[in-house]
Amino acid sequence: MGCNSCATGKDGQPKGCQNNGTCGTDGCNKLSVFDWLANMSLPQGMEPFSFVEVRFKNGRKHFYKNTENLSLSMGDVVATEAAPGHDVGVVALTGELVRVQMKKKKIKPDSSEILRVYRKASQRDIDIWQEAREKEEKMKVRAREIAIRLNLQMKISDIEFQGDASKATFYYTAEERVDFRQLIKEFAREFNTRIEMRQIGFRQEASRLGGIGSCGRELCCSTWLTDFRSVNTSAARYQQLSLNPQKLAGQCGKLKCCLNYELDTYLDALKDFPKSEVKLQTKKGTAVCQKIDIFQGLLWYAYEGDWSNWHTLTVAQANKIIQANGNKEQVASLEEFAVEIQQESKPDFNNVVGQDSLTRFDNKGSGKKKRKNKRKKRKPQRNG
Repeated sequence: MGCNSCATGKDGQPKGCQNNGTCGTDGCNKLSVFDWLANMSLPQGMEPFSFVEVRFKNGRKHFYKNTENLSLSMGDVVATEAAPGHDVGVVALTGELVRVQMKKKKIKPDSSEILRVYRKASQRDIDIWQEAREKEEKMKVRAREIAIRLNLQMKISDIEFQGDASKATFYYTAEERVDFRQLIKEFAREFNTRIEMRQIGFRQEASRLGGIGSCGRELCCSTWLTDFRSVNTSAARYQQLSLNPQKLAGQCGKLKCCLNYELDTYLDALKDFPKSEVKLQTKKGTAVCQKIDIFQGLLWYAYEGDWSNWHTLTVAQANKIIQANGNKEQVASLEEFAVEIQQESKPDFNNVVGQDSLTRFDNKGSGKKKRKNKRKKRKPQRNG
């Protein structure tokens, strides 16, 4: 769903809002929701749910109570209660799905913290809101200059104006505690508005700013991921990934959230595998696990003292030897159980069309010239 600022221009060319997914009315914002209950009517005698979900800049969402019984639908620009003044946002969700979301986020409808919707935004509200949004980028540049001049170890990542332009929230990241009392004074003098400083984490910063991940797609945290679960290096170990910080870290500098996506599948597959620290006792010697392949279900063992020769075993064979060792029995050697891996032969390139070289026609006339030169040389010389 695109907003009016994303429509075509006078010449029919798309003009775009030039806000990189965060347009003036938030109509094409990230974390948009599809209301799959929109075409379904409520049972008789059941009143519609009186709460709506309103979206603000960069996917920030809050629940509001529709005390005025306004006829609201997704995409409507509304003026909501704020402290102080009012804020302007876009209705992201209505109806019974709001009830489900509030239950999911453990927000009670009778909570006193839930604010209310004042009215549908008038044209004057929208004009003030858009004018304030246009100031944010210039303010961010100037705010960073002031922070650098005061030698503060912080990074101002984003600025968000309230809908009535009465307050500006500065989002920043910092590794240590920052004393920004002097900074707030200079901000208030420079920008002539109420200032609120809000510290966010590095993952929240990446989700607000967005970007492209190493997979080539938009960041999960800025498109659909709303909860940030802790990611440990053990997730990479279970998946047999190299512990390279440059490859495992995302744009936020923390471990990638996608390391948790397939972790449960790997853990289920590893339930059948014996622990890698368990040694196999044979009559030929003690074998130590060197490598495992989760997808093929194979393990590689080597005798102590003969580390260069690896022997391949299946999961069932390794568990059989471990069970025999538990019964104080020893097999003769690993060679009795070794598995030969058949490598699939890669097909060679076949010149089925008969094209030996792609550049065979580059010097098309060179052959004829060489023949003419040879004929000239072969002409007999006349003796005078």
